[in-house]
Amino acid sequence: MGFSWFLMLLFILFISLNPISSTSDLIQKTCKNTKYYDLCVNSLKSDSSSSKADCKGLALIMVKVGMANATATSSYLSSQMLSVTNDASMKKVMKECADKYASAYDAFGNSVQDLSVEMYDYAYMDVMAASDYTNACHNAFKRYPGLIYPQPLAIREDGLKRICDIVLGIFDTLAS
Repeated sequence: MGFSWFLMLLFILFISLNPISSTSDLIQKTCKNTKYYDLCVNSLKSDSSSSKADCKGLALIMVKVGMANATATSSYLSSQMLSVTNDASMKKVMKECADKYASAYDAFGNSVQDLSVEMYDYAYMDVMAASDYTNACHNAFKRYPGLIYPQPLAIREDGLKRICDIVLGIFDTLAS
């Protein structure tokens, strides 16, 4: 009786650990198809819903990471407008950039809708648009001589572009 009890416990332990292993394997396999493997793995593993997600679910998680990043950057830019009250050009560019990041959020939202009905080409284009909104912000600074693109914004831009690249890599996996 003792040995069969031990085997049953071992079997239960194996069954309970196996989904975690297969989820971790799916995350690793999915992230290998992206440009930023470590960022992909860390982002997905930090979301508790990834343990039950398939590849499409992992894509949704990363899209939501992008949405959170776009929202945080838009809020950051809005707060920065308050500190540049006596520089009309900078204030105008900050407002434009905040709007661009809000539009990036909307593009990610469209991607979620397209993903839910497995329209991967449209979801892909939406994420490409989200990434391109960061370029529009960067280019807005170039239109005003003397304005310097702030380093904290450059870091945020790079972060969102990396997230977009990861999402696009996952979409490529889904579409194949």
